[in-house]
Amino acid sequence: MTVFGSLKVRNYRLFTTGQLVKLLGTWMMVVAQDWLVLQLSDNSPTALGIVTALQFTPVLLLTLYGGQLADRFDKRRLLLIANTGSALVAGLLGGLVVAGVVTLWWVFVTAALFGVISAIETPVRQAFVSELVGPELLPNALSLSSATFNTARIVGPAIAGLVIALLHDRTGPIFLITAGLCLAPLVGLSRMRTAELFRVERPPVAASDARTVDGLRYVQRRPDLSLAILLVLVVGLFGFNFQLTLAVLAKVEFNAEASYFGLLTTALAVGALAGALASSRRRSRPSAYAVLAAAVLFGGFETLVGFAPTFATAVALLLPTGFFMIYFAQAANQRVQLGTDPEFRGRVMALYVLVFLGSTPLGSLIIGWCAERFGPRSGIWVGGLVSVVATLIMAAMQLHKVGGKVRVHLRPSPHLHVFEPARKDAPAFELRVPAVR
Repeated sequence: MTVFGSLKVRNYRLFTTGQLVKLLGTWMMVVAQDWLVLQLSDNSPTALGIVTALQFTPVLLLTLYGGQLADRFDKRRLLLIANTGSALVAGLLGGLVVAGVVTLWWVFVTAALFGVISAIETPVRQAFVSELVGPELLPNALSLSSATFNTARIVGPAIAGLVIALLHDRTGPIFLITAGLCLAPLVGLSRMRTAELFRVERPPVAASDARTVDGLRYVQRRPDLSLAILLVLVVGLFGFNFQLTLAVLAKVEFNAEASYFGLLTTALAVGALAGALASSRRRSRPSAYAVLAAAVLFGGFETLVGFAPTFATAVALLLPTGFFMIYFAQAANQRVQLGTDPEFRGRVMALYVLVFLGSTPLGSLIIGWCAERFGPRSGIWVGGLVSVVATLIMAAMQLHKVGGKVRVHLRPSPHLHVFEPARKDAPAFELRVPAVR
């Protein structure tokens, strides 16, 4: 399988193109929104944490409902509605900023509206990928979707930082550009050939036949799914708060200008893009140990970022941090998606999105408080350290449950093997560091 194998499918190509254009605008808006909040709040990390919490709180309340909708209705039509709503909200915020009447409360309101739309759109979009390609291409399609996301996260913040600097810290035009770019998915979705979608034809599903509680019980009966989802919950709660922590690190700790703030986010995204492309070569469902190893490496590098002595060191460390962040997220996503029956996929992915994004409101408040109470660096290293400790505890529990053993070898190159009794002498997982010659 090639890295870009899924792009040979016309419907997936249309979907990915529309998402790339929209996400460019979305990541430009993320930088502009953070900068606007810091301007309006006199550089308050708490205010930034509140905005982040408002943007992600609807995920806690509505994501499971979004998964129920995905299992009941046409996913393509739901995505058309959601992307139209995103364009309208971005246009509203841009108009307020350009008119000079924006206040911090208006940013709170629009952040909450974006959160509502995202809570419905994200699980629908995640489940829709499985209708665009066949089962053999699904791991590749999921990784390329992540690569698309991170390509936008590389280019979008860099453009936003430069535009803000050129416009002397004005952010209004960025929101208006975002509103226009949010229309791109509408073009791709409307041009798709519905006859070529990989759908299981069935009659309309009643609400009583697609209950949220049935999806939760399904995950409860599947420990292979619940382990991945629980790990995503913990790491997402403490480790995935870069929207808050990088803004505070750049502006408060390093006194960086807007263009340099974008450089931190771009470094994280460059590493994340590499991680997504590395994941795209995976042809089968990843093991639990692959998910656990990636989480430990991510948390370790994030901890190092928190202690980076200079801005340049932080940028360099964010590259491997981004790599293992998305490598972990993709391994967990693929393990959940490829292990879920189609009739439950919308609700299971809604639960995955809920713990992946819904943990951010509480996490952002905790990390924001840490940054304000103990310094801007603490928001990063605390998140990384907690992620490492929690993952090691889950790994020990997994090994104890199956009676597994770990063997570490230093020669000829450092490598680690995990053995399970059911596999006899064949390792269930191998982690190898290439020898330096």
